[in-house]
Amino acid sequence: MRVKICGITHSEDAREASAAGADALGLVFYRNSSRFVSVEQAAAIASAVSPFATLVGLFVDADPADVRDVLERVPLNLLQFHGDESAEYCEQFHRPYIKALRMRADLDVAAAMAAHRRARGFLLDAYRPGVPGGTGETFDWQRVPRNSGRQIILAGGLNPGNVARAISAAQPQAVDVSGGVEAAPGRKDPEKVRAFIRAAKSAFVEA
Repeated sequence: MRVKICGITHSEDAREASAAGADALGLVFYRNSSRFVSVEQAAAIASAVSPFATLVGLFVDADPADVRDVLERVPLNLLQFHGDESAEYCEQFHRPYIKALRMRADLDVAAAMAAHRRARGFLLDAYRPGVPGGTGETFDWQRVPRNSGRQIILAGGLNPGNVARAISAAQPQAVDVSGGVEAAPGRKDPEKVRAFIRAAKSAFVEA
């Protein structure tokens, strides 16, 4: 089970998450988020971690010029688009990307995935009107599609206490956590991070 720790704002947190076994670290470039990082902060975090750590840049309906500016100054490995971005928008940067889908009641998940055929994967998150993510809320894990042939990243209200149950129910390929391992918005609790990663990596996954 792959684990992404999102909303990293400090180099120390990035190093501790990597040492605990995180496969990816998320940097939020959405200004309305309490976990927003500037380009300068992101570059410092990137320089503090192993070159083998996967750095993910999260954007929400950003001006393409702003995305390109980040890409010129921060060595991101993967882009994450968390708004209403079209496939054409996502593909213009010629970088691997994942598309977040907010699981509102009327969302056709299969159709949304089909619209982004070049996405490396899909991050399924809880839906709250007007909030693109980081709500700390879960959604019905039974809605996660099985045997879709696409890589699924489960997010939304996960924490050390429920991640194993979520993985067993949804059978994703990866999980994503932010607020569920924090001491305060943007600051990770090292013990919660370690507990989350242990629980996720030891969770039952169907063969």
